[in-house]
Order: sequence, then C-alpha cells, then structure tokens
Amino acid sequence: MKKNNIPIEFVYQLFALIIAIIIVHGYYVSVVRPNANQVILEQNIEAEVNPNYVRERSAWVLVKDFEQESCFILMMWALAIMSFKANSLLSERKLLEANLISIANGMKILPEDTRNLERQIEILPDKQKTMVLPRALLNALRRFGTSKNIQDVSVSTHTIFDSEAERLESELSMIRYISWAIPSIGFIGTVRGIGDALGQADIAVQGDISGVTQSLGVAFNSTFIALLISIFLMFLVHQLQLLQERLVFDSENYANDRLIRHMKIDVN
Repeated sequence: MKKNNIPIEFVYQLFALIIAIIIVHGYYVSVVRPNANQVILEQNIEAEVNPNYVRERSAWVLVKDFEQESCFILMMWALAIMSFKANSLLSERKLLEANLISIANGMKILPEDTRNLERQIEILPDKQKTMVLPRALLNALRRFGTSKNIQDVSVSTHTIFDSEAERLESELSMIRYISWAIPSIGFIGTVRGIGDALGQADIAVQGDISGVTQSLGVAFNSTFIALLISIFLMFLVHQLQLLQERLVFDSENYANDRLIRHMKIDVN
C-alpha cells in the first residue's frame, strides 16, 4: 500500500494557520471591534460636549484595525510552528539521557563488535531511529565496521551533525519570514492611515480634524502593535535557535564520549 508522502509538519502548519484565522477573526468580530466602536462613539460624544476633552488611549482602539488583526494571526501561527519544533527538539533531547549503547567504562570496541551494537539502535521505535543521535550512532558503527578507521568515523559523524545543524537552521526560515512580515504589515497600516489623513486635509482646514486624527491613529497604532509583536517573536526565535544549537552540540558530545572514544583498532 502506498504511504502518504505529505509531511506531517506541513499539515500541522496548514491547520495551525486556519485555526489562528478562525480564533483571531472570531474574537475581533465578537469582542474587539464592538468594544472599540463603543469607545470611539463615547469619546466623540464627550468631545462634542466638552471642547477641552482629551481622548484617552484605549486598548480596544489600539488593536481594532485589520493590520493588527493580521499581525495577531501571524503571531499565533508562528507560535504554533515554534511549539511544534520545540516539542520535537525536547523529544530528541530525551535521548541524551538514555543509554542507547551499553558500553561499560574501559570497554573497547573492535570493528567486529559493531554488528551487535548496531542491533541496540535498530530495535528502537521508527520515530526515534529517524532522530539525529540514533542516526549518527548507527552511521558511526557501520562506518567503523567497514572502514576500520577511527578518524574516518569521527569525520563522518561530525558531518552528520553539521548537516543536521544546517537543516534545523533552514527550517527556521518560515518563522523568520513571519517575523519580518509582521512589521511590514504594520507599515502598510501606517501608509494607509497617512493616506486617509491626507485625503481629509480639506476637511481639517475647515476646522474638523477628527477624521485626520482618527486616520493618524490607524497609522501609528498598526506600527506600534506590529513592532511589539515582532520583538516578542524574535526573542522566541533566538531561544529556539539556541535550543537547536545545544541539541546538536550535546548530541555530538554524546557520540564522542559514549561511542567513538571506545573504538580501537586491533593491530595484531
């Protein structure tokens, strides 16, 4: 029977985006915009009655526009993707605490011993065998059994971990793109708000500046929210990257300390 070739992560990201859109848009329609419109209405009434009235900044008004809604959708999507990757990394880190290869202190591994040690890796569940540490250990054992060269084993193992580090780094590209797109959406709101304000310049000249101030509020609020979200996301991206780097570094140390240093060539 042919297996489904659609990656699980792709399906997860697609559904995460759909769910983020539904949740955020539903909250905006039912809560944010009604409250923002009520605040604006009350402030307009108060401003007409009291010429010296100073409008207070409201959180509902601050986040009510479509640009801010889009930013929150992207933020939730990015958080879902990062949660998926962080969970995978933590699952791989658990293997660092496991005794994947039973080797006593002082025991030496000869090329003819590798087959028995390979079986200890091969009996792992399929999900674990695809992780970087079991793959590196299995590759080291097979390379040592065929080449009988410890230096060759060390180099090939290091290459595997380098490739894994590059793969993990490339998988952050989508999250980095989202972190870049959020401020861009905020700037779109800035351009839209300033454009609307300029379009009402003739009304402002006649003495009614309420429309201009509201449009300028859209311009500055969208950029403000977008930059705050971007700063928050970039902090999490750097923490995720640090977690990835530590996983690769600790896994390579595990392979060197638990396996490669025990290898020995029988010169007799």
